[in-house]
Amino acid sequence: MGPRLDAAADRSNDRLKTFSQILGIIQEQYVEEVSPEVAIEGAIDGMLKTLDPHTHYLNTSEYQDMMEEQHGSFSGLGIVISKPTLDKPLTVIAPIEGTPAYRAGIRPGDIISQIEGVDTLDISVDQALKKLRGPKGTQVNITVVRPGEEEALHFTITRDDIPTRSVQYAFMIRPEVGFIRVSNFTQTTDRELEEKLQVLKNAGMNRLILDLRGNPGGLLEQAVRMADKFLSRGQIVVYTRGRTKGSDQEYTASGSGTHIDFPVVVLVNKYSASASEIVAGALQDHDRALIVGKTTWGKGLVQTVYPLSHRSALALTTAHYYTPSGRLIQRDYQSLEDYFYLSKEEDEEIPTSHEIRKTDSGRVVYGGGGITPDVLVDSLKLDKFLRQLENEQIFFGFAVQFNLRHKDLDRSFTVDEPTLEDFSKYLTQRKIEFTEADLANHAEYIRGSIRKEIFSARWGNEEGFRVFADIDPQIQKALEGFPQAQQLAHLAGASSAAQSTKEP
Repeated sequence: MGPRLDAAADRSNDRLKTFSQILGIIQEQYVEEVSPEVAIEGAIDGMLKTLDPHTHYLNTSEYQDMMEEQHGSFSGLGIVISKPTLDKPLTVIAPIEGTPAYRAGIRPGDIISQIEGVDTLDISVDQALKKLRGPKGTQVNITVVRPGEEEALHFTITRDDIPTRSVQYAFMIRPEVGFIRVSNFTQTTDRELEEKLQVLKNAGMNRLILDLRGNPGGLLEQAVRMADKFLSRGQIVVYTRGRTKGSDQEYTASGSGTHIDFPVVVLVNKYSASASEIVAGALQDHDRALIVGKTTWGKGLVQTVYPLSHRSALALTTAHYYTPSGRLIQRDYQSLEDYFYLSKEEDEEIPTSHEIRKTDSGRVVYGGGGITPDVLVDSLKLDKFLRQLENEQIFFGFAVQFNLRHKDLDRSFTVDEPTLEDFSKYLTQRKIEFTEADLANHAEYIRGSIRKEIFSARWGNEEGFRVFADIDPQIQKALEGFPQAQQLAHLAGASSAAQSTKEP
């Protein structure tokens, strides 16, 4: 061992010497002055890209952002803002209820024209967020242009801790059917989810849709705790395999789950990743839930975060995730272009080339990357016309103006013909090219989107999401899937009972 380690160290030292020489030549001879920090960080990024897509270097701000997200809070004003391109205004989509911005009277549709006296037209959303966030108790001055107001409004708002909710929405979508959407996995996910489950059970829930679409993952322990709520004691949630000591781990349900008896449908799509896939895979392998949607991303690489000097960090892949049936969650990443831009083949209905595994009851499931749903169903498909309306926030802009003119709306509001005529005039006003056929062919989506944005602006994003669910094909398919989910719940109960009789 000794001579081999010495030889490896010598080779590394030779390469480091070469790297130092190259850096020195660049700093002395390059046509323009080069910051050594920028050059070294670029070299680090290049080195890590030779490993896998998820090993990466976190600079100071990236590491801080990650810590804030995982802890479930940051200090700021509490607004959701949008700026599709640099030539578009910085627009408030919604203030978060109970936050400083909400208490100050910031409204959806407000345009933040200045921050601390500096125009915002030429800055990005990320740059704006850095200016708006800051230590708790400090103040920030913003100037707002509000539709319907002739003069600009000036606000001085004191920053405070802003909770970043992991459970985005929770409501009764039908009698006896609860709906919970989880946006990521942070340190507060388990607590938030349990609170919402209890509220919905008190409201009469005996069936659940758990929406993990677009959920990129987060903390492993929180994924295990989520799955634990629906599984019996001793059932495997996920296991990991790696090269170093301690990387081989097995995570099992504790038996403390209080929601193991009612049918569950889990919604996923190709942007559900990591912790989302752990939950979906565990519930599918144990026949505990019906999985509906599209095949998930396939992110099964375990990262360990190592803090470094200068408040930076290294997120290093140290193991692989496997579902209880032995499915490797991570999909192939030999081509990074194909990995980050899913090819058509990877979004096919049936994964013909993937490995076959079996659930507890013997149902076939597919491995080799991502979680393939039991029921495959596409999301809403948008053509060029609808994409333009979404990208330019046409529905949102129309809703802001519509609410100004109709202050007496209640929740019985539906989009009638006069509203559609107003919308057509608004398209012309915004110089959107369209035909009557465009409006007729997309009538259901247009009506649903108008209603969604009007409800979101008036009563909050959850209300907007709730009314839009009526035209969401994946949610509608989930509602249809409860007879099958009920059968799976019986299978899971039988498997759990058989397992318990074998225990000493």
